[in-house]
Amino acid sequence: MECTLNVNGRTHTLLVRPDETLLDALRDRLHLTGTKEGCGEGDCGACTLQVDGRAVNACLLLAADAEGRDIRTVEGLVQDGDLNPVQEAFVDSGGIQCGFCIPGMIMSADALLRSNPDPSDQEIQEALAGSLCRCTGYIKIFQSVRAAAEAMAGSK
Repeated sequence: MECTLNVNGRTHTLLVRPDETLLDALRDRLHLTGTKEGCGEGDCGACTLQVDGRAVNACLLLAADAEGRDIRTVEGLVQDGDLNPVQEAFVDSGGIQCGFCIPGMIMSADALLRSNPDPSDQEIQEALAGSLCRCTGYIKIFQSVRAAAEAMAGSK
């Protein structure tokens, strides 16, 4: 079936299978590999991206159901070759280790900070609750989100 996806500000018309996930369409057809496949069941958060500004597991959303919606992947956060404040904070604060879960964490954190620029620690924890990391122990990840919030507040 033909499906038109709006990804990172660009429109793509693809032929997709009725059972094809947005994750598979992005990775296999559009070659946007920043969105990772972890569990394929919506439990790990590695495939988190944003749909209409909300953090969503791409492994649980059919590509056809994403038609006409605003889809943003971790690649879409980069503007004019510069990392966005969340990406920059994860690098500067040591919130990245192996990098596998980080794109999903960044997308969840970015969605949180766009809707709530000064979240409490509890709100950060809730926003990242669907993302599993096996490397960092989460302390550096939480510090990264807090640093991003401060950077974004300082740039306004």
